[in-house]
Amino acid sequence: MPALVVSQAMTANQRGLNIFANWQYEFAPYPSSVKLLIRATTAGVLMALYSGSETIQESSPVQGGGAAGTTPSELNTAPQIWLAAMRDRLKTKLDEVLGGTPTVDAIVVLEPL
Repeated sequence: MPALVVSQAMTANQRGLNIFANWQYEFAPYPSSVKLLIRATTAGVLMALYSGSETIQESSPVQGGGAAGTTPSELNTAPQIWLAAMRDRLKTKLDEVLGGTPTVDAIVVLEPL
């Protein structure tokens, strides 16, 4: 069950951050259930989420709060869960829209179906 833990600082007004970029499992190696927990340290981050040719989530606010560098847990962060077909490219488009410099913390878990 592959997992990716991310803590990424963003610059003011940064656009298009893909937390899956250059991950070994950026392209799902098998049909999978994907679970993403993501949080930013400010309320100014929007995320669109894609799996292959499917839009899983239109550009929507990312949960704000928490301390930079701490991995979100399901106790206080609602997970995004979806099914990915084999070879689907997993992609986020994170945009900072309030001129802040947030840190985005996330954990992704791929579970084979």
